[in-house]
Amino acid sequence: MSRRMLAILALTCAVAVGNIYFPQAIGPLVAAGLHLPSDAGALVVTATQAGYTAGIVLLVPLGDRFPHRPFLVVLLALTGLGLLAAGCAPALPPLVAAAALVGLTTVAAQVVGPLATGLVAADRRGEVLGTLLSGSTGGMLLARTFSGTLGEWLGWRAPYLVAAALTLLLAAGLAVTVPDTAASTRRRYPALLAEPLRLLRAEPELRRSCVYQAAVFAGFSAVWTCLALLLTGPAYGLGAQAVGMLALVGAATMLCTPVAGRMVDRVGPDPVNLVCMLGVLLSAAVLAAGSLGGTAGLAALTLGTLLLDVAMQCGMVANQARVYALRPDARGRLNTAYMTCAYLGGSAGSWLGIRVWGVAGWWGVCALVALLAALALARHLLARARCRPRRPSAGARGACSGTGREPAGTGSPSSTHRRARR
Repeated sequence: MSRRMLAILALTCAVAVGNIYFPQAIGPLVAAGLHLPSDAGALVVTATQAGYTAGIVLLVPLGDRFPHRPFLVVLLALTGLGLLAAGCAPALPPLVAAAALVGLTTVAAQVVGPLATGLVAADRRGEVLGTLLSGSTGGMLLARTFSGTLGEWLGWRAPYLVAAALTLLLAAGLAVTVPDTAASTRRRYPALLAEPLRLLRAEPELRRSCVYQAAVFAGFSAVWTCLALLLTGPAYGLGAQAVGMLALVGAATMLCTPVAGRMVDRVGPDPVNLVCMLGVLLSAAVLAAGSLGGTAGLAALTLGTLLLDVAMQCGMVANQARVYALRPDARGRLNTAYMTCAYLGGSAGSWLGIRVWGVAGWWGVCALVALLAALALARHLLARARCRPRRPSAGARGACSGTGREPAGTGSPSSTHRRARR
């Protein structure tokens, strides 16, 4: 895969992820424009996120059933039409329905990952995944700024219409640039939907990656859910805008994830996971100093959130590299299982964070982050301890050594065809 193709796929991730996050910045503008209560715009954000979760479960497994190029083009075309409908919606109900459609179909980033890993050799997989994740992060950050600025100038409809035009242009571009790929399975749709659960039961390395990401993402979500309460509370007395400014430190992950990907290619995902878990533990200690308030506390929050963001995203690169190496013929279904577990962990972290905040404040939230990271670290060390005494066969060595590469022969056309027939 050329660098030009990789840049196009990273742009696809940026646009697809941006479509999820840009409505967050224009919720109040939507409510004012439709003459509704100020909290009505939150329904649009909720509908988009609910649709996205449904899309991961219902549509991403189809990436194994259909060739990637037409599947991506159809997804982006439907997303563009949904954005266009949202931008022209005369009232809240059709806007919410269009937002749900946008969320459901803007799962292109979750299809691009399996596509890209199938186009490169195993020793470049981490680098490619890191670049794609960098694009996703850039799309998430820039989308909020883009929509907020454009919405203030031209009204809430303008971001939807501009996003629709960009998405439809991207769909047309992918139709002529993405290489042809063959479907890896001919299973019927109900079987594809059930497959992620079966893979979770059958693949211990998938379960391990899911545990790592769910635990770290839970801590990440707990911090960002409670951070607004800390900054707007008596310790700082800042406005909600301060949270948005602090979130911009996450832009550093755009530079770090490609580096993490190259490290995964060199030493395997396990050492990168270990460093990231230790990074999360360190971030919890640094974040705890944020309860002091003042300049020193704000500096601790900035450094701690930066460390947490980098550790979480770089760990995701390692986890995805491990997951995609397991079954080349089932990468879409593997990704569905992995991302579903990650989002469930994030949701649980937000829920736990609020409750711990009510009991123990910011110190309790930081302790929760440390506990979650310690649990993931204990699971990681236990897995490595189980591998060391044994001398795995050649077929099992990829999973135990932490290389994240499939054993020789698993990606061959003959083996893929046999799995597809099964």
